[in-house]
Amino acid sequence: MAPRTVVTARRLRIGVELRRLRERAGMTAAEAARALGTTQAQMSNIEANRFGISAERVRTLAHIYGCTDIALIDALADMAADRTRGWWEEYRDSLPTRLLDLAELEHHATALRVTQVINIPGLLQTPEHARALFREAVPGLRPHEIEYRISHRIKRQAILHREQPPPYTAIVHEAALRMQFGGRDVAKAQLKHLTEISAQANISIRVIPFDGTSFPTTGHAVDYFHGLVPTLDTVEVDTAHGSELVDAVGQLEKYRLVLDRMQAVTLGPAASLDLIHHIAQDT
Repeated sequence: MAPRTVVTARRLRIGVELRRLRERAGMTAAEAARALGTTQAQMSNIEANRFGISAERVRTLAHIYGCTDIALIDALADMAADRTRGWWEEYRDSLPTRLLDLAELEHHATALRVTQVINIPGLLQTPEHARALFREAVPGLRPHEIEYRISHRIKRQAILHREQPPPYTAIVHEAALRMQFGGRDVAKAQLKHLTEISAQANISIRVIPFDGTSFPTTGHAVDYFHGLVPTLDTVEVDTAHGSELVDAVGQLEKYRLVLDRMQAVTLGPAASLDLIHHIAQDT
C-alpha cells in the first residue's frame, strides 16, 4: 500500500488513539504486530497513520487490546472509514497546514467552545475585521496571502449555518469588544454582526466584563472541539509562536475545567448581548 501524501491532524489521531490502547493493554508494538499478523514496521506505520487503515482493522486492534469502550471503538472506526475530501483541501498549497487542520476539526466537531481576550473569535468575524487583523500579522503577509486567509475563514463560518449546526459557545472578554481593529466603522459593523448572529439558537456569546472579580486563564486563545466521544476531544491553543493541538487526557480535563471556570464568570446571554449593544452605541 502506498504511503499517504497528506496526513491530517484528524487522521493522525486514529493512530495516536490506537497506540494509547496498545500501551494501556501493556503490549509492545512487536507483540501487537504478531497478534495482528503483520510486521513491527507495519504496526509503526499504522500508529503513525502513514497508510490508510480500515474500520475493520481498527475494530480488530481494539479487540486485541481488550478495549471494551464500544463508543470509542465505533468513533475510531467511523473516522477510519471517512474518506471525504473536505473543501479546505483546495487551500493545501496556499495556507499553512495548521489552518487546514483547524477547518477539519471544526467541520467534524459535535460542539465547540472558544475563548478570546483581545480578538473576536474567527467564526464570528466579519471579512473587514479579519482583514484588519491579518494586516497586522507577524511576519507580514502579502496581499494575496491575506485574501486566501479571509476566504478560508469565511468558508469555515459555514458550519454555524448548516442544517444541523453544532452548538457554539464563545467566551469573549469585554476588551475584545472594545478594540477597534480597522477603525471605528469596521468595529461598529463587527459588533452589529455579533448582535445579529447571537440570535441563532446554536450560538451563545458570553462576555467577561472588565469589572469581573476573577480571570481563570493565562489569556491564550483556546478552541475546544468536542468529538464523538470525550476521549476524542481536541484543543487548539493559540500562542505567539503558533498554534498547538492538545489531546492528552489530562490536558483535555484541564482545558474543560478552565473553560468551565471562565464561563462561570461571564455575564448571562441576555446581559452579554446588552453589553455588546451598549458598546456598539458608544463606538
